Amino acid sequence: MTDALKRLSEEGVAIWLDDLSRKRITSGNLAELIDQQHVVGVTTNPSIFQKAISGGDGYGQQLADLAARKVTVEEAIRMITTADVRDAADILRPVFDATDGQDGRVSIEVDPRLAHNTTATVAEAKQLAWLVDRPNTLIKIPATEAGLPAIAEVIGLGISVNVTLIFSLERYRKVMDAYLTGLEKAKERGLDLSLIRSVASFFVSRVDTEIDKRLNDLGTDEAKALRGKAAVANARLAYQAYEEVFSSDRWQALENAGARKQRPLWASTGVKDPAYKDTLYVDDLVAPNTVNTMPEATLFAVEDHGDITGDTITGTYEQARADLDAVEALGISYDDVVQVLEDEGVEKFEASWNDLLKSTQAELERLAPSEG
Repeated sequence: MTDALKRLSEEGVAIWLDDLSRKRITSGNLAELIDQQHVVGVTTNPSIFQKAISGGDGYGQQLADLAARKVTVEEAIRMITTADVRDAADILRPVFDATDGQDGRVSIEVDPRLAHNTTATVAEAKQLAWLVDRPNTLIKIPATEAGLPAIAEVIGLGISVNVTLIFSLERYRKVMDAYLTGLEKAKERGLDLSLIRSVASFFVSRVDTEIDKRLNDLGTDEAKALRGKAAVANARLAYQAYEEVFSSDRWQALENAGARKQRPLWASTGVKDPAYKDTLYVDDLVAPNTVNTMPEATLFAVEDHGDITGDTITGTYEQARADLDAVEALGISYDDVVQVLEDEGVEKFEASWNDLLKSTQAELERLAPSEG
């Protein structure tokens, strides 16, 4: 068997795991994935924590302690999630040190209910960075309109950020602009720019899910021929935008001052449609200085039968643009698709967070010691 994950790493793609749970930490599974599957980072989101904590494995004692202290459910969730992220960060610390801070990162998201509140997002990001207290943490901030100034402000404070829920090329450019603005603020404050890192999480599979649904509704041969092309095309054009921004004069001035590039991170890379190869969003998105965060099933699929043939992005921009133009020509609005996806993305994370609040509240009540 060829080591497709090793080859992927050699092509400049950092392999991150899109999952975390206490059981994964305490069983040694995370350490094993780092050692054997070339995993060099971890991402979390409200849905991942909801699944992990509701599953309950390994959280009983901490929940009992929190119940005894009568903490609020919000505080309980933050204590639990930051503990997991801190432990994962410690496991990944050797990777962080070996890559000079490039990888070995663990991401934790601000409360998704704050997605449209700039001031509260900044305050929450500062609180999370303080709570986890590990240099290899990334604070996840959604790329909503309200999120953009928050990203600039948080980066300006010297806090490393994973920008999440990016679907559109226009919004991605604004995200990169926010990163550069933040670095300029940090520079003015006299901070060490080389210590500030960022990734921009550009979502992939959900774009195909939404556009394919609309293509199926059209039902023509022309529409069917475009199924499964939009998501890869969109991501490839994002990489083109990344190359442009990080070769600009504005960037050059920051790089000369010690700044590091904000890497594109391919998120939502689990294939939803069984008609497509389950490694599609890994095989077709290989390029230097990128990150691919994979659910465990995708990670093992790539290891087993991934087709890693070198850079599959550079030089594809004309075809990618043609594919998106062809979808638009059929009357499917790109702007509408990406707005629907952003709204849905925020709603899904908020729903997961609310489910987590409810299930954790129930556990705290169940474990609460009787009075007296």
